[in-house]
Amino acid sequence: MTPLLGPGAPVLAFDIGGTDIKGALVDADGNLIGVRRAPTAVSPDGTADAVLDQVQQLADALISNFPRVAPQAVGLIAPGIIDDSVGIVHRAVNLNWTEIPFQTLAGARLGLPASFSHDARAAGAAEFALGAAHGFSDVIVIVIGTGLSCSLFLGGRPHSAGGFAGELGHSIVEPHGLPCACGANGCLETLASAGAISRRYGLLTGTPPAGARFVLARVAVGDPAAERVWTEALDALAVTIAQLAAVLAPEAIVIGGGLAQAGPALFEPLRERVNALLSFHRHPLIVPALLGENAGLLGAALRARGALEVEASAAAYAPTTATAQSAQFAGARASLDDPTLHESERP
Repeated sequence: MTPLLGPGAPVLAFDIGGTDIKGALVDADGNLIGVRRAPTAVSPDGTADAVLDQVQQLADALISNFPRVAPQAVGLIAPGIIDDSVGIVHRAVNLNWTEIPFQTLAGARLGLPASFSHDARAAGAAEFALGAAHGFSDVIVIVIGTGLSCSLFLGGRPHSAGGFAGELGHSIVEPHGLPCACGANGCLETLASAGAISRRYGLLTGTPPAGARFVLARVAVGDPAAERVWTEALDALAVTIAQLAAVLAPEAIVIGGGLAQAGPALFEPLRERVNALLSFHRHPLIVPALLGENAGLLGAALRARGALEVEASAAAYAPTTATAQSAQFAGARASLDDPTLHESERP
């Protein structure tokens, strides 16, 4: 099987979630190897120390198990309001982080050039480069799992707005609806995320939440509570996609994450609802993501390789620029000192 990423620098990749952390190596051929997972440890004091310890342990284990792969950089992703340009997470509720310079901390801990990005943006970037979003200029990649978020590509370029764009799960669909962990009420995430589907079914039936997959199985056998939860999730998601179509007119909506594994049970009724809501608008294709559960790791690896390229370009540019500037200055100085030049010819 041809590696998805293709040849390039070997790197480490980490996908830090509210529930668990996944880590892997990417070798020089672009193979994702040694994928391993550990429950996420959250520091009660609001620091990132516990997660950094886990990243260090996973990195050490990967490098030990694959000694022939020497990573040259590390890519890390996490949920929250993350400014990719400086590698800072402004707020990550599930991790109890506020204003954490995680890129700098992780790079120092591992001794490698580091990149740090939002998990859905990284997964979206991987789908845009390698998967179902490839070939589109205006496309939105929605990731539906425990939470719900998206990445935006407009005119062929990612749009992040300093980390604040893409928080689709916190768009309001019911102003007086259920309270959300973000502090608002009626967020899409309280109805249409996999976590919400499981929780809402548990509340309606008095049974412990057993996961969205279980709820879908109950829908298939005609369970009224499951049908209600699933219908309301589909309706909320359809309205949100219709709003995206009206405002941004994407060519396609790509849906990934755990809920996308529902397959036709999700995509067929969702397409019907969205098309019924739209009139003159561009009707986006609604398609499943192609890269599966490791899309985030692939996106993290892409960013790590990109960080290396930027670093190499900067290193190559700096001395060249300095030499050129020195030569230019020397030439100007010589011209000023040349007594044979007329005043109008001097710089």
